[in-house]
This record gives sequence, C-alpha cells and structure tokens, in this order.
Amino acid sequence: MATASKAPTRGSGGIPVEKLRWMYETMYRIRRFEETMLEQTFKGNSMGVTHPSDGQEAGPTGICAHLTEKDWIGSTHRGHGHCIAKGLDTKGMMAEIMGRSTGQCKGKGGSMHIADFSKGMLGANAIVGASIPLAVGAALTSKYQHREKESVAVAFFGDGATSQGVLHESMNLASIWKLPVIFACENNQYAEATPSWYAVSANDISARAEGYSMPGVQVDGMDVFAVYEAAGEAVKRARNGEGPTLLELKTYRYHGHFHADVPEKYRTKAEEAEYHARDPIKGFEKRVTSDKSMTEAELKHTRDAIEKEMLEAVEFGLSSPMPALEQLYADVYVNYSNPPQGLR
Repeated sequence: MATASKAPTRGSGGIPVEKLRWMYETMYRIRRFEETMLEQTFKGNSMGVTHPSDGQEAGPTGICAHLTEKDWIGSTHRGHGHCIAKGLDTKGMMAEIMGRSTGQCKGKGGSMHIADFSKGMLGANAIVGASIPLAVGAALTSKYQHREKESVAVAFFGDGATSQGVLHESMNLASIWKLPVIFACENNQYAEATPSWYAVSANDISARAEGYSMPGVQVDGMDVFAVYEAAGEAVKRARNGEGPTLLELKTYRYHGHFHADVPEKYRTKAEEAEYHARDPIKGFEKRVTSDKSMTEAELKHTRDAIEKEMLEAVEFGLSSPMPALEQLYADVYVNYSNPPQGLR
C-alpha cells in the first residue's frame, strides 16, 4: 500500500516552514500596521507624532525570529516593527497610539514609548541611541546571572545614532565583558533628512566594530533571509559566551522621517523606485512561491487575516475610553500631587 508523502518541514534557506509562516505574518503585519497607523494619524486619531517603518520589515523580523520572550530588545522612536516582531498585540499598540486607556501603556506613552517587559520589549525610545545602554544593561544582567544561553539582548538603532558617544562606550564595555548583546544598526540611509554618506565618517558603519574587537557584518536589510542568517550567527555567538556583534542592516524607509515629512524634498524619485523594487515582502513572496515553500493561497490567507486584524485594532482603539483624569499621576516615578520634601 502506498504511503502518503509528508509535507516538507523546511523551506527557503533551510528555514522551518512554520518559521517561514511566522516571518511572513510578521512582515505583513508590520507593513499594514504602519500604513493603518498613518491613515489614522492623518484623520487626527493619533496622539502626537508617528514615525513609520514600512520598508524596514526584514530587520526586526529576521532578528526576532531567533529570539524568545526571555530575550530582550531595546527600540527607537521608529519602533512599531520591533514591538510587533517581539510579539506585542496590535490592538493594544493602536489604542496606545490613540492615547486610550486600553493602550499598551495605558495611553501615556504614545507612539514612541511602547513597552512590554513580559515580552522582553524594553521599550521604544524618543532619545536617539537610548536603546543601546538599555540592551547592554540587560545583557550585563544576563551575564551576571549566568543566563547567556537563554537571554541575549538586541539594541536596535539607526545610522543617526552611530555617532552618539553612548554607542561607542557601550560597544567598548560589551566587548571587554563579552556581553551577550547584538548591536543592530538599521541604516535606512537618512537621519531625518541628513544622508549617512555625509554625516558618518566611515564608508561602512559595520567597519566600526573592528575598533572594539567584535565582528562587524553588513547585511542587505531588504532581504529577510540575509538578515535571518546573519542574526543567527550573532545570536549563536552571544549565547555561547563569545560576546557582541555589530550588524549593519542596509535598509530604507518608504515614508518620511515622521508622518508629515515629505521625503521627496531630500530623496530622488529614482532612489525611491530602486528600493521599492526591492520590497522585502514582495521579495519574500517571490522566493517562497517559486521554490514551493509556501503557496499563494497560504499567503493570501495570511494577508486577509491581518487585514481583518487591522480593522479590529482601529475599532478597538476608537471605541476605547480616554484615561481618567485621576490617573494622571499614576505610573510615574514621582507623585507630583504630594512630592518629596526636596522637590517642594
């Protein structure tokens, strides 16, 4: 009697099929969250400035594919993709951006300060480079408690942060102490409107790793498979007690620095067309369907489910109440209604 053939357990790049499905879900969820968030921002439903990361989905997805909830990440002002890749709920995130009491941080953090320690997400951060010492601190804790194998840290930051002194101090300490940390520079070519070729002294940001005796790896940040492979090596080194790695992900943001920025004022149409042609999601779809790792029907099912999820996230946010006035002083370090003697 003939036996039924088993479905392949590994697909493109030797990656388990279930992991491939997760990677596609994550990238598409990031893309549609950012696009939906922009729509709501232009409708006046968000509280404050929003910084989209559409186009940069491959970075957080390829790296966080190797992480668990016991691992830590530090994020940036452009942090929604990092949050989603680390497992945060899009309803809570959307409500947070809308300033609602049901938000991830009860509506008090907004777009640039979403965090969830239960998921290993140390928080997005509006201060350029501030994610770096947070991740190094988490890595130091892991090293001190002999938990490197189960708890590594990743610092996400942009090319604009690579000239901040805190990065160089952190890389030096991380190298000296062989901390389980990955420095993940998402080089999207621009610090606001300033191109990295103008503002960064090194031709390759990854080359700066040499000064701190750690590997420096430049990766095509538009290719999630390339990111996954490089991140796997970096995480493996960290878990084995071999110390930090600097990853430079050459990527691109499809929108401006923030929602009201018009990037055409400082970027050419030809440059934008080049990176849109390298769309990380479309590249993934082409690869997994051509080698039959996934079918177009599977991809469409994922897209349809996420479209529904985004509608539900918006409805959840808009239907949620604003924080009560009496909650104004809750969850802050100092109770300003009854400050300590020295602050009166």
